[in-house]
Amino acid sequence: MRVPLSWLREYVDLPAGETGRDVAAKLVDAGLEVETVEQLGGGLKGPLVVGQVLTIEELEGFRKPIRFCTVDVGSANGTGEPQEIVCGARNFSVGDKVVVVLPGAVLPGDFAIAARETYGRTSHGMICSGDELGMGDDGTHGIIVLPHEHEVGTDAIKLLELVDEVLDIDITPDRGYCMSMRGVAREAATAYGLPLRDPALLDVPAPNSYGYAVKIDDPQGCDRFTARTVTGLDPEARSPIWLSRRLQKAGMRPISLAVDITNYVMLELGQPLHAYDRSRIDGAIGVRRAEQGEKFTTLDGVKRTLDSEDLVITDNSGPIGLAGVMGGANTEIADSVTDPDTGAVTGTTDVVVEAAHFDSVSISRTARRLKLSSEASKRFERGVDPQAAAAAAQRTVDLLVLLAGGTAEAGVTELTAPGAPRTIAMSADHPDKVAGMEYGRETVVRRLQEVGCDVYGQDELVVTTPSWRPDLAEPNDLAEEVIRLEGYGNLPSTLPQVPSGRGLTARQQLHRRVGRALAGAGYVEALSYPFLGEGVFDQLQLPAHDASRQVVKLVNPISDEEPALRTTLLPGLLGALRRNDSRGSHDLALFETGSVFRAAAQPGVAVRLPVDRRPTDEEIATLNAALPAQPRYAAVVLAGAREQAGWWGKGRPADWADAVQAARSLAVEAGTELVVRQGQYGPWHPGRCAELLVTLDGVETVIGHAGELHPRVVKAMGLPARTSAMELDLDRLAAAGGEALQAPRISSFPVATQDVALIVDASVPATSVEAALRKGAGELLESLRLFDVFEGEQVGEGKKSLAYALRFRAADRTLTAEESTAARDAAVALAGERTGAVLRGA
Repeated sequence: MRVPLSWLREYVDLPAGETGRDVAAKLVDAGLEVETVEQLGGGLKGPLVVGQVLTIEELEGFRKPIRFCTVDVGSANGTGEPQEIVCGARNFSVGDKVVVVLPGAVLPGDFAIAARETYGRTSHGMICSGDELGMGDDGTHGIIVLPHEHEVGTDAIKLLELVDEVLDIDITPDRGYCMSMRGVAREAATAYGLPLRDPALLDVPAPNSYGYAVKIDDPQGCDRFTARTVTGLDPEARSPIWLSRRLQKAGMRPISLAVDITNYVMLELGQPLHAYDRSRIDGAIGVRRAEQGEKFTTLDGVKRTLDSEDLVITDNSGPIGLAGVMGGANTEIADSVTDPDTGAVTGTTDVVVEAAHFDSVSISRTARRLKLSSEASKRFERGVDPQAAAAAAQRTVDLLVLLAGGTAEAGVTELTAPGAPRTIAMSADHPDKVAGMEYGRETVVRRLQEVGCDVYGQDELVVTTPSWRPDLAEPNDLAEEVIRLEGYGNLPSTLPQVPSGRGLTARQQLHRRVGRALAGAGYVEALSYPFLGEGVFDQLQLPAHDASRQVVKLVNPISDEEPALRTTLLPGLLGALRRNDSRGSHDLALFETGSVFRAAAQPGVAVRLPVDRRPTDEEIATLNAALPAQPRYAAVVLAGAREQAGWWGKGRPADWADAVQAARSLAVEAGTELVVRQGQYGPWHPGRCAELLVTLDGVETVIGHAGELHPRVVKAMGLPARTSAMELDLDRLAAAGGEALQAPRISSFPVATQDVALIVDASVPATSVEAALRKGAGELLESLRLFDVFEGEQVGEGKKSLAYALRFRAADRTLTAEESTAARDAAVALAGERTGAVLRGA
């Protein structure tokens, strides 16, 4: 909503020195979102005057039509002589009144005007268009042609109201009444503590039986319909400058007088209106639901197929308007046409003015389904004051009579459905409980009355809400009004008391260590939205029965393409990797830690917690029970070079081993042993996928996977070739490690190193051999590392050689060669027993 400050001052006597920014600050404190304050006419400097075209000479020999004009500007040029001006526009004639800027003036954009040679003549100024003066589009895209009553030499800056301030306010859905000057003026009056001159307080004649015939078939869709008729309009009448300029400042384009008046009243009072050419209406006006598949052509010339939920305005011929959205082309106000032979002007002379109140849900559904958002639908969706319909119709009639010379017929039609004002019972101290501070009954009553409520009672208040505030439906809404008018900045800031010495929980400490470990390893944290579309599971090649496909869907998703909460971190991370790669960053290592959401077998229903007290433990437990499980996961993705090439070496690309190593580093931070085995799951390459396991309650449990992604997944998601990834359940990893992280034991005695090369069947996992070696070596084994894998003729077909480095150390003595050899032999013996391993060369 664009609010010109000069227009706002008509309803509220703002202090003379208040600027647009001052008013904006007050409105922001009252809860409105003022986005910008636009300075119209900034840098504009005269002389800018009204002139009359005396002569026009067409200049020949140029690529485009050029005219040399003489213009009477009175004494504004200091000589009284006609001003000579070169102009390329063609929408004016001799005798027309135009806007002339003279040398020495400065137009918006710091455009200085001076006499200059052009097209072989000297031009002493310019004849101006609306765009050149920063007025906006007036529909002509040409020179401003003024009404003849304005005198030559008049200051055009004042005449055209070129200097002003406009507040651009973003109206939230619950503040629909502020989509009008009346609503914003009410907020400004309250903010400044000044009286409001309500433009809706008009003398409106009572409805009678001889108004225009109207029939409402759907009173739920239309609970109020006012119709007034004005006859004898002058088809040559044009919108006065003040009316056109107010529409332009508010962001609307002047069209014709009748249409401009309805738009003006809508901006002023917030009530959308429509004017029908009475000569094009066939019989009585009706309001009904459309028939399924019914056709209708709207004012924009588009033929639309209607739904049975759509509300339409009809006559005997069928639909003539899409209620609350847009009128029909068949009853449009006709443009004035001049007969070239007789000079007679024809056009619409009789109009029927409609001011109705429609169901907000119905209008919203129609506008969204047809993708036809209009100024009217925006207001009806947010809630329009039903009591303003009669006043808006009267205001429209008054302006048509005043500006178009019409006559208002005595007939007044006003149909209303029965209804009662909304009342809300609330304790006088309810706002105090919500805000956590004491306002007192007098303050609560005063603020509610400023909003427009009628308040009765002492300790228990009975509040009747105003017709223009459909958003006030319960005590908490009333409390919000009191709090915002008293000032959000006045609310006390009370920090919760933290018990001393507690610090971070073990879970929080692990999350921080994990982030530091991955960042230290060269990964960059990338946070993604916790939403996904179910189509991503097909891209990841997850089987139909996979648990990750069981998602929790949102009732009101931010995007219809991503309506579900994520069950894996990979889609968001891979999307970030893809975007960065497409923008030229090819060497990538990203990580994320965050919650995933697991759907329960039986979805629960969340309880609505109170706001005037702390919820009980039972209420909190009921709420938590209805929430989906939210384990915390950690994931990494890699592509491109893992080590850069340079003078120090060739570098190397990232591969599956880096993804596995990332998982091992997290296990170290959790203080647990991670078992890595060959696996096969979803998006990973079946030959380059590691299964990640930990021991929980004595049972090995899979907590994640790591490795290189399958080529089909890479292609489906548009990823770089050989992209690798790792994902694991961080909560299960923490549970396997225990709460206290054990520091490593440091021995002062020397280490004894023994290397062994074992030959096993090619199908035997290296992890099985390693587990057997660890078990057989006993307590003296400090570490075990696989440093070579060999397959070839030397070890036999179907065999492979695994070379391990074993480090032995005792905490209380130096080991002898016999002790370390015995430990090695025990390890090899157990490996042979469990996996069939034999020493190479034995």
